[in-house]
Amino acid sequence: MGIRSSDSAVADRNGADRKLMLVALGVVFGDIGTSPLYALRECFNPDHGIAVNEANILGLLSLILWSLVLVISIKYVGIVLRADNRGEGGVLALSTLVSTATPNWKLWGPVSAVGLFGAALFFGDGFVTPAISVLSAMEGLEVASPQLERFVLPGAVAVLTGLFLMQRHGTGAMGRLFGPVTLTWFLTLAALGLLHIGESPGVLLAINPMYAVHFFINNGGMGFVTLASVFLAVTGGEALYADMGHFGRAPIRKGWFMVVWPALVLNYFGQGALLMNNPLAVANPFYLLAPGWLLPLLIVLATCATIIASQAVISGVFSVTRQALNLGYLPRLRVKHSSEQEIGQVYVPTVNWLLFAGTLTLIISFRSSSALAGAYGIAISSTMLIDTILVMMLLRVRQEPHNRKMVALLTLILIAELAFFCSNLLKFDDGGWLPVLVAIGIYVLMSTWQEGRRTLAWLIAREQMPVRDFLSMIEKDPPLRVEGTAVYLAAEAGGMPRALLNNLKFNRVLHQRNVLLTFVRPEVPFVQSEERIEVQNLGEGLWRVTARYGFMETPNVVTALRGAEEKGLAYEPESTVYVVGRENPTFTTGSGMPLWRKRLFAFMGRNSQLAAIHFGVPSHRLLEVSSQVKL
Repeated sequence: MGIRSSDSAVADRNGADRKLMLVALGVVFGDIGTSPLYALRECFNPDHGIAVNEANILGLLSLILWSLVLVISIKYVGIVLRADNRGEGGVLALSTLVSTATPNWKLWGPVSAVGLFGAALFFGDGFVTPAISVLSAMEGLEVASPQLERFVLPGAVAVLTGLFLMQRHGTGAMGRLFGPVTLTWFLTLAALGLLHIGESPGVLLAINPMYAVHFFINNGGMGFVTLASVFLAVTGGEALYADMGHFGRAPIRKGWFMVVWPALVLNYFGQGALLMNNPLAVANPFYLLAPGWLLPLLIVLATCATIIASQAVISGVFSVTRQALNLGYLPRLRVKHSSEQEIGQVYVPTVNWLLFAGTLTLIISFRSSSALAGAYGIAISSTMLIDTILVMMLLRVRQEPHNRKMVALLTLILIAELAFFCSNLLKFDDGGWLPVLVAIGIYVLMSTWQEGRRTLAWLIAREQMPVRDFLSMIEKDPPLRVEGTAVYLAAEAGGMPRALLNNLKFNRVLHQRNVLLTFVRPEVPFVQSEERIEVQNLGEGLWRVTARYGFMETPNVVTALRGAEEKGLAYEPESTVYVVGRENPTFTTGSGMPLWRKRLFAFMGRNSQLAAIHFGVPSHRLLEVSSQVKL
């Protein structure tokens, strides 16, 4: 009986893993899974001057294969997935993990800045990926019939408009279709590739990495330029790490090695085999893999796959926005939870419409996926470099015996990624400047908000009255007490909040019970429920409540007070008033941040979501108290 129960448990666990792997196919691998639409075609872009002959075809296929092996299979799947921050991945989670792991406090600032810029680059990617993916799918209409070329651009605009309009409804219903559709897509990739490999099995010689070496020898400088196009085959690899928190390591690894990697390799090799037999097919080797009767269905399937890839990137941008908000890198924005079951499913309206405007501008400006390819690589290659550097730092800090081998292997991969990055830099004038400019702009916004908040918090803390002095003051000169409870949102769990002191100073009254509620953000994604709430009785009807929320969680005043109630603090919602302070900065010159950054910080503050709304304060019991601070 015991053996049967054990077998049943194993079967249930394996079944759950398979379902999770199926869902992960759509969310995690959507971006890299659509690369065959344009990667090999761009390698033979006429601007590169690479002849469509057998030697070059084998060389490029070898480069693509070994790039997938080194960058995705070994680096991300084999090494980087181990560097999780309590199960969460992504460049922000990684930078906070490195900062907390290193004993050298001088490195905290640079590591934080690198992670912040990596997140900013991811935002830049969020503009380009939907544009290039959907455009490349719609360009199949040209292959089906030259007369349909005029519908490519309007079709891409219509698809993306519908996609961004659907974001406010959440991805739950659509998400259930992601896995099966993406599995169908990968099986189709594999089948189309096998069909042509069988006709030209000599293409399998590209497994030998020496063909990649000969490619550079034969093509010299233009071979290096073509590396930027080869890199298109691994774009989307960073999503494996960023989405780890939703699925865990095992489903991602199984999905990659069992489905995605074999399908991609077979399709690329199939395209190579097609080009060996018909060099003219270089105009669009992916769609020309399919027989004529299958082409309309393939265009529909490719469009669905690119929508899924775009959705995965958009959802990733929402997730990174939420992390940045909770870590204090962005002003408060409205965040809507689109699922009651899945904590990671969020919708950020402001970011959604900014992405929509940016993506639409790219499509109308560049008009083709080939033109957009130049704008695609710099941001992603930079993000991958940052991931590699941060993981190497983490491995060196931890100083475990087997880490030396991984650092040595990552050093080799870092050299390859530097080559990709330098090759992409050559496309800076062809559109590569765009995501970099977006990333710089977002980095300036985030770093300005972070520095402004830090300065503001220091100025307020410097003027705060210690709790001991406050208790002594009201003991010597007791104020008038009124019935009920007042909850004051305090930014720091230290002295007395300015809102309480101003209320006492001007109104000369104090509630019978006063609660100082502070939300603390430990640099972890989630906080255990038993560690979330801390209650301290300070005396004289004064209580301090500290509520801890990770950067993947959403703080809430009522929920925190309910938790405090379980630890002895009486909470009566209908006799409680919530007091929120608002600090209005005034500008001074000659100290601190430059004046333009102070003005930018103030502008962001004025346009941020009200603290009361952000923290879920009941509006019918809210009192706001304003004060000025010289910044």
